[in-house]
Amino acid sequence: MLNRFHKVIALLVVVMVVGGAVPTRAAGFGLETIGSAALEWAVGKLLDAAWGYITRTPLDEMKERAENGDAQAQYALGLMYYTGEKVAKNYTEALKWIRRAAEENGHREAQYFLGLMYDEGVGTPQNHSEAARWYRKAAEQGDAQAQYNLGLMYYKGWGVKQNHEEAAKWFHKAAEQGDNVAQYSLGSMYETGDGVPQDYAEAARWYRKAAEQEHAVAQYNLGLMYYKGDGVRQDKTEAERWWRKAAEQGHGQAQTVLGAMYLDGEGVPQDKSEAVKWLRKAAQQGYSVAQDALRQLGQTW
Repeated sequence: MLNRFHKVIALLVVVMVVGGAVPTRAAGFGLETIGSAALEWAVGKLLDAAWGYITRTPLDEMKERAENGDAQAQYALGLMYYTGEKVAKNYTEALKWIRRAAEENGHREAQYFLGLMYDEGVGTPQNHSEAARWYRKAAEQGDAQAQYNLGLMYYKGWGVKQNHEEAAKWFHKAAEQGDNVAQYSLGSMYETGDGVPQDYAEAARWYRKAAEQEHAVAQYNLGLMYYKGDGVRQDKTEAERWWRKAAEQGHGQAQTVLGAMYLDGEGVPQDKSEAVKWLRKAAQQGYSVAQDALRQLGQTW
């Protein structure tokens, strides 16, 4: 029975390579927009950073400071109107105060947030060109999230002329600051030679940086590079280690190949029960290869 699965991993290596797909801000966001979920994620991080100022500053005092041109007060007030903290939620007011902080004072986080609002059309008509313009201002001041988003705009051609070399430049800036999605994206570009010279060693290096920060797709891809020996010394035990990390985060492809490795005893001791466990997790997410394997083993999912 097990001999029927000796080719499972080889098949997966051919058909399941993730390289080339540049993701948005967090796992699960689609590729066609930054996404409202990504916007809320970003706003949550911005609010957390400003929370101390918001909680210790009386509202009337903050409004007076904002009217008098205080950038931090303008920015905080904009966040408050966006989220409904201490005031009624009002996207138009949020846009007004975020814009004032960004335009009048060059406030970096306000510039980034203004880019997000234009990107998603919150409080203003959606305008990718304006989004890119404000991302650039924040990116040039060193904001890693703005650098990543600007890179994505260049990668997709949203609001700017599509330019994968320029995308790689901005991804690189964000990646060097430790942004794990930028690190993964840069690894993907080096793996495929997209916007940069193809370089498997560089791909593995950036995948590793993202993988060490728990980026599941980077963990899967790094495992694949160890399995094939691309850019690193071939090491199936190391491949299993990274695939397991991705699988434990719910990555279906990693669960499938991990199950196949246990089924074949490749890089790990052969263990049918462990194989079934991981194949079942993948099958429950709809992975047909895992479902087919379980059927042939007489297992359900």
